[in-house]
Amino acid sequence: MEIAPFYDDVAYGPAGGAAHWVTTSDGLKLRVAHWTGDAVKGTVLMFPGRTEYVEKYGDAAREFLAANYATVAIDWRGQGLADRMADDRRMGHVVQFTDYQKDVSAVLAHVKALGLPAPYYMIGHSMGGCIGLRALNDGLPVKAAAFSAPMWGIALSPVVRPSAWVLSSVAGAIGKDTIFAPGQPPVSYVLREKFDLNTLTRDRTMWDRMVNQLTKYPDLGLGGPSIRWLGESLREMLHLASLPSPKTPTVTFLGTAEDIVDVQRVKDRMAKWPNGTLHMIENGEHEVMLEIPETRAFVYKTMIAHFDAHP
Repeated sequence: MEIAPFYDDVAYGPAGGAAHWVTTSDGLKLRVAHWTGDAVKGTVLMFPGRTEYVEKYGDAAREFLAANYATVAIDWRGQGLADRMADDRRMGHVVQFTDYQKDVSAVLAHVKALGLPAPYYMIGHSMGGCIGLRALNDGLPVKAAAFSAPMWGIALSPVVRPSAWVLSSVAGAIGKDTIFAPGQPPVSYVLREKFDLNTLTRDRTMWDRMVNQLTKYPDLGLGGPSIRWLGESLREMLHLASLPSPKTPTVTFLGTAEDIVDVQRVKDRMAKWPNGTLHMIENGEHEVMLEIPETRAFVYKTMIAHFDAHP
């Protein structure tokens, strides 16, 4: 295994975190981090959101290791230190949304090569929730799953939504789909927005951690998505909406102040999910695992109890 850089000084995770390079079936290099201990009883597969990187989940790894679970997190293709998919590394881009499933396969192979113990559990945050839902439908071998503000729809206004479909289709047809989607800047959100106006978290400490991570290690940063990413994500979410909910026991968390993903899509999905429970977090924003302390405590306690109930 080839060791990859891991910025432990800004991960805020438990001791012993490490990262490796893994290669996908189509030849891309991804970065996968893991945290483990001597008495772990299972492994949590963390599927991050768009723009994210493995260090962002050090805090989650600390919570899960305290409950005797190992944690694995991935830099998806096109973000973090993984191979970027566009000439402008600031642009979030993907050729086909289903390509992320190749990343999932690479992570599973790596987890097994590391000898991290089954049973496996999955957490999908935001874009990782979209990737995770597809993976569950494709038979991801996990005993239980959790979702945080899953991207099963994007919060677009009724005016913008049809234009997003049209623009992404036209751009692809004329070979101009590796440009930023309209209104999407190349600078990472946490470096261009003020804390008081952000839509991610009400917790200043957690916000400052994200700012510190990207300030100290700017190569982790990612700006807005390409217009192709936008079109591919819309098509993937529409397809997933037509599928039945998996039988995997699932808990989902969504803030009442959510402003990034489509709240109704999440409610509709969870209403018909067998063995599925939706927890609405009062005043919570998009990052419920990085929210104020009482919210974080509730989310992690509930996730751990859910995993413990499905050994």
